[in-house]
Amino acid sequence: METGQVLMKNHGGSELQIERIWAMPSKNTFSIKPIKELLQKEVGQGLWIDPFANENKVASITNDLNPEYDTTYHLDALDFLKLFKDDEIDGVLYDPPFSVRQVSECYKKHGIAVTQETTRSDWWTKHKKEISRIIKKGGKVITFGWNSGGIGKTNGFEIKKILMVPHGGIHNDTICTVEEKII
Repeated sequence: METGQVLMKNHGGSELQIERIWAMPSKNTFSIKPIKELLQKEVGQGLWIDPFANENKVASITNDLNPEYDTTYHLDALDFLKLFKDDEIDGVLYDPPFSVRQVSECYKKHGIAVTQETTRSDWWTKHKKEISRIIKKGGKVITFGWNSGGIGKTNGFEIKKILMVPHGGIHNDTICTVEEKII
């Protein structure tokens, strides 16, 4: 098992931890051992939400487009995020479909029209703006994907930790970005 950890300074001058831990892939991101451990360390008290919960029960309030999952809501993720007031949420688990193809497949599977709106990069940008609006200062967002962009500095966030989980072979790494709202 290849592991490694590096401590750096981010643009704000605070510590940035980067860690790399190999693990087998899984369609259920939160069941991957190093990711499960990250969530156990980082998800704290307060109101946490998950707009793409799937079968996960880590957050206080969950949502998934698929009505077969036992979640609090079954809405489009953007509509779910719009339910919350400004500065109301302590944390968000953000594990969206990683690609435009996955978004399209998910919408079609549930009988929802795939539009130009849902297949452009600003689909994620709209989510990030809503997340920035609803997260309290000092709140956290843990983002999962194929890059470490997270919610971003332009939305008032600073990266505190990056966990890279390589899966070997032809599988893309899962990159987990832990950010704190600083503005």
